[in-house]
Amino acid sequence: QVHLAESGGGLVQAGDSLRLSCVISGSTSSFFVMSWYRQSPGKERELVAWIVQDGSADYADSVMGRFTISRDISKNTLDLEMKNLEPADTAVYFCAVDTNGGQGTQVTVSS
Repeated sequence: QVHLAESGGGLVQAGDSLRLSCVISGSTSSFFVMSWYRQSPGKERELVAWIVQDGSADYADSVMGRFTISRDISKNTLDLEMKNLEPADTAVYFCAVDTNGGQGTQVTVSS
């Protein structure tokens, strides 16, 4: 069992950048996928970025070229660098290791 804690959310303007961080407690030696997903009121949960054991990453079309997911094995953290933010990126962002998720951090982008 792993415990995840997200941080780094906030209120920004369109075009700004934010870096979300997820501290992971517990063993991740046998994980399948680490990911960031988001949830907005009235919208379906959206998987935005994921990274698998070999280090390869992929992104939802909606964030491709703007978001970067990275994993620091030594610190056991999973980060999401977000650039050129848009109002449509407003959501609660969650990190996950396989099926274990955190409590989320709110990102609000004003126009």
